[in-house]
Amino acid sequence: MSAAGNVYAVLLAAGAGTRMGENKLALTFGGKTPLRLCCDAFLQSERPPCTIVIAASEETRAEADALAAEDARIIPANGGATRGASVLAALRALRKNGAEEGVVAIHDAARCLVSPRVIDAAVRGAMEQGCGVAAIPMRDTVRNGAGAALPRDGLFLMQTPQAFCFRSILAAYEAAEVAGLFATDDLAVYMEAGHEAHFTEGSIMNQKLTYREDLPFFRAACGGEAPRIGFGEDTHALVAGRNLVLGGVSILHETGLLGHSDADVLTHAVIDALLGAAALGDIGAHFPDTDERYRGISSLMLLRETAALLRAEGFVPGNVDATVIAQRPKLAPYIPAMRENIAETLGIPVSCVSVKATTSERMNDEGAEKCMTARAVCTLLRGV
Repeated sequence: MSAAGNVYAVLLAAGAGTRMGENKLALTFGGKTPLRLCCDAFLQSERPPCTIVIAASEETRAEADALAAEDARIIPANGGATRGASVLAALRALRKNGAEEGVVAIHDAARCLVSPRVIDAAVRGAMEQGCGVAAIPMRDTVRNGAGAALPRDGLFLMQTPQAFCFRSILAAYEAAEVAGLFATDDLAVYMEAGHEAHFTEGSIMNQKLTYREDLPFFRAACGGEAPRIGFGEDTHALVAGRNLVLGGVSILHETGLLGHSDADVLTHAVIDALLGAAALGDIGAHFPDTDERYRGISSLMLLRETAALLRAEGFVPGNVDATVIAQRPKLAPYIPAMRENIAETLGIPVSCVSVKATTSERMNDEGAEKCMTARAVCTLLRGV
């Protein structure tokens, strides 16, 4: 069985993304959303679709509309409550827009690393055989719940796109709707209608974005994501009767820094740099000096809370570089301990933390020993 005519595409973007914990199709990889990456791949293929229907949810409709505004070949449609319902709605939208003879490639937008080569293979398979399903041979040992190994020869892992003769897959889905058939992929619906499977070359890169643990792989595959850079600066007055604490290290000196907490000016600058890189405000917004919980608190505890906040937002610290400006005392002997404290609190290697000290050559208030100032820069990376 062969199919001639136009090439169409369906992009499925109506899933809930519950296993990710957020709308995964709103994420960006290399500056592009999964939907945009998929559209680019299809439009760069050997036989670009004349029409791409995006089955969208409320969460993804705005992105679908934006893509449609850029390219008349893209048509948004409302997805359904299940994958099958979304496919059928998209196929009917294609028919409504004049689709007749030809093949349609159905693709999960969460497989946003799909290459034109994989798309081309599936489309050619559908043109020649009526069906072309991207798949890869089983690579790993598979065992059942009792521990018995299953033979993997002849087993394939299904991917998308799954391409079919348009009329055949539409009829198969309409029959499945009447029968109440539920299927996790299009091939199952196609075979239920009496057709045969034909597999085409998939790719190990054609993974499905599902869990948060998948994010580093997808970001690396798209060239990574530029680190976020933050800058922090803080100044505290020097007064008698206060302990001098820098980077969590108590330093014997005749004066100490004045503040609501332990007034650790170095750690405060680092906190502000980290919050700034994540665009989460400043230290005063999170740990106000009007809150008695923070009176006399170790600033390393505030840094630890900041690190937890960053992790909750999906960030991990990359590195920190800080400078303390103080006329006295000499800080060089204490710097290794400061670096260790900051690194341990942030959960990064000491090699990723730099602390330096300098004087202002007796100029300004730092030189007059009225205060100390610290400045810090940092990078944040997307974590999992």
